[in-house]
Amino acid sequence: MVMTEEMMDAVEKDNVVFLATATKEGIPNVVPIGFARPIDSKTIMIVDNYMKKTRENLESNPKASLIPRDASKCPYQFKGTVEIHTSGKLFDDAVDWATSVMSKLAPKAAIILNVEEIYSVQPGPDAGSKVD
Repeated sequence: MVMTEEMMDAVEKDNVVFLATATKEGIPNVVPIGFARPIDSKTIMIVDNYMKKTRENLESNPKASLIPRDASKCPYQFKGTVEIHTSGKLFDDAVDWATSVMSKLAPKAAIILNVEEIYSVQPGPDAGSKVD
């Protein structure tokens, strides 16, 4: 699945996205995330600054879903599989980005969401439809 420029801009400029995860038993969890931005049209970087349950969920069940806070600007849900990076270039990029915004942060990981499906959350008859 490929995100459009409009989708990528909305994710990066919204400042807050909601990230949904679940335990391997299926118990849901959703949290607001202040550091999320596309790396390219197929991946979104999420910085782990304070994750606890979310990180535990992702380690045991790497499936996640993300939606921008303002669905009127970006009425899409992004679903996929994550990779957790605690070292290397992606981690270094996450640390540089987060600490450039707030020097007191100490990121623990770069969470990379590989976008596999995109769904419309626009109210109306197409709500919940998969975007081609």
